[in-house]
Amino acid sequence: MRLAHLNGSPAAPERLAVLLAGNYGHFTSMLVRDGRVRGLGAHLDRLAHGNRVLFGTDLDVEVVRDYLRRAVTAAGARTGAVTARVAVLGDPAGGSTEVLVTVRPPSAAPATAVRLRSVRHERTLPEVKHVGTFDLHHHARQARLAGFDDALFVTAHGRVSETSIRNIGFLDSDTGDTGGTGGGSAAIVWPEAPALAGVTQRLLTEALARLGVATRTRPVPLADVTSMRGAFVCNAGGPVVPVTGIDDMAFSTDTTGAMSMLAQAYDSTPYEPV
Repeated sequence: MRLAHLNGSPAAPERLAVLLAGNYGHFTSMLVRDGRVRGLGAHLDRLAHGNRVLFGTDLDVEVVRDYLRRAVTAAGARTGAVTARVAVLGDPAGGSTEVLVTVRPPSAAPATAVRLRSVRHERTLPEVKHVGTFDLHHHARQARLAGFDDALFVTAHGRVSETSIRNIGFLDSDTGDTGGTGGGSAAIVWPEAPALAGVTQRLLTEALARLGVATRTRPVPLADVTSMRGAFVCNAGGPVVPVTGIDDMAFSTDTTGAMSMLAQAYDSTPYEPV
């Protein structure tokens, strides 16, 4: 079932049309399974942060959580799985904000692996998951037309940042495996560059720490990705998706064990009721 709720009630089409035409706001998307969400608190933190940056006001996340609960219940999704998108929209000139919750069937199963095409691009206000997504869709489309699965953004200084809708992580070449690292180099590297801090990225980092697998964030020049053992992309729709290659470079190391470990780490994250 698909539905849209505005401030906790069914949204009138004419009100939606006016609100969406403004195209100013921020959002988060999540997979709801049996009325529960992995990392719900992190999603609410994201919305609170976005509200402070875009509107200069605090967001009552408990009210937002109630709106989400109402929409999920109205969609008959207390059992089964749906994708929920929570957006906070408003006038950049000031005034009140509106909370739009949409519920729809889950997206198609994520690809089992992806190839990425690098492109020099930096999003405006990358630390906020804002509704200005034209550039993301455009670069992703151009990558697909060129035979790739998605675009990999690279800063003006040549540093890897993120893909159009996912974070990217690398398997450090300095470690033989991704078990506990003790005093050695980190097994998982997140690129240090302007990018959205993903909820799935955060959950993976926390889960890996519980398993004794260290992570670190450092600059990853595009020219250096060939030195990595492998890479993966992650978001709520696909927590761990291996990257088979970037541009004309292919990762040749067998990373099946590492990807399995990452998936198990993510699966260890508990669900939270909406």
